[in-house]
Amino acid sequence: MAFGWIDEQARARRRAGLVRVLRPRPAASPLLDLASNDYLGLARHPEVVEGAVRAARTWGGGATGSRLVTGTTALHAELEHELADFCGFEAALVFSSGYAANLAAVTALAPHGSLVVSDAGNHASLIDGCRLARGTTQVVGHAAPDAVRKALATHDGPAVAVSDTVFSVDGDAAPLAELAEACREHGAGLVVDDAHGLGVLGDGGRGAPQAAGLAGRDDVVVTVTLSKSLGAQGGAVLGPARVIDHLVNAARTFIFDTGLAPAAAGAALAALTLLRREPERAARARAVAAGLHARLTATGLDAVRPDAAVVSVRAPSPEGAVRWAADCRAAGLSVGCFRPPSVPDGVSRLRLTARGDLCGEQIERAVRVIGETRP
Repeated sequence: MAFGWIDEQARARRRAGLVRVLRPRPAASPLLDLASNDYLGLARHPEVVEGAVRAARTWGGGATGSRLVTGTTALHAELEHELADFCGFEAALVFSSGYAANLAAVTALAPHGSLVVSDAGNHASLIDGCRLARGTTQVVGHAAPDAVRKALATHDGPAVAVSDTVFSVDGDAAPLAELAEACREHGAGLVVDDAHGLGVLGDGGRGAPQAAGLAGRDDVVVTVTLSKSLGAQGGAVLGPARVIDHLVNAARTFIFDTGLAPAAAGAALAALTLLRREPERAARARAVAAGLHARLTATGLDAVRPDAAVVSVRAPSPEGAVRWAADCRAAGLSVGCFRPPSVPDGVSRLRLTARGDLCGEQIERAVRVIGETRP
């Protein structure tokens, strides 16, 4: 029977407690949201929504084609200029998603004969980029600059190290300055995914590379998503102009994909404008994360100290994590639930988003619900 093997895989997932389901949410939910990646609470901000509406009215519902045909508008060019300027890089290139941006950066910068050194804790999009790249990939220990240095020393030819800036599972930050130094010693490039750093870290939310003094360097390339702190949709690659020009000509997820919808570009532009005007939003998100961590650990829970806006709470098992998240939901709190294979160490977790727009009462409520529903 066609696809008969799917049934066995489904049974195996059920036995392991790893079944995933879609749960459509209503436009207005009564749940307190600590599950989304809306770190600054901008997805529903009136100015961001109006930016999307205005762009859709001006440019239409879709980009109408790939970026190299009809899918590049003046709005895309403006967004790329603003992103590069805000984050401190020479140029930027916008993609339809952060996933597509990561695939583009890794595959286009790792040709035949190159070495890609990848952190063991990297996001799936970076891992898939490594798998699709024509170079050879070597996976090294998590947040280990010396391991990166050792791997680069074994290779004679083009090389690049690849890492998240803030890891999505535990919210810990990569040692960016040390990674950059290891790369520079061996003439290698550094590609970092700042999906969870943009809007939260750096001066006014300009990102982890800016905070580490790496913005604008000719050997550093940064990918970002527009769907987290900026409350929109899409992704981008930032870096030297010659690297961006290379991506335009060589990155398959840019050349063959339809351009980012105008509404998403308009929303992201509005969010950038808002963040420039209210830079304190970044510090507020970090403060909420620190407060959540302190309160959770005070109750005896095993929570990982956050470096940005992700707070991770260890669960006893995949089944326990699922039940815990469901009990939180029943009590009015929406939390993320990370289980294998989404977690590299096999330890299931609740993943909490420390949104910068949460008030003290909401933080206390979240901690109370998590504590009362613990397995």
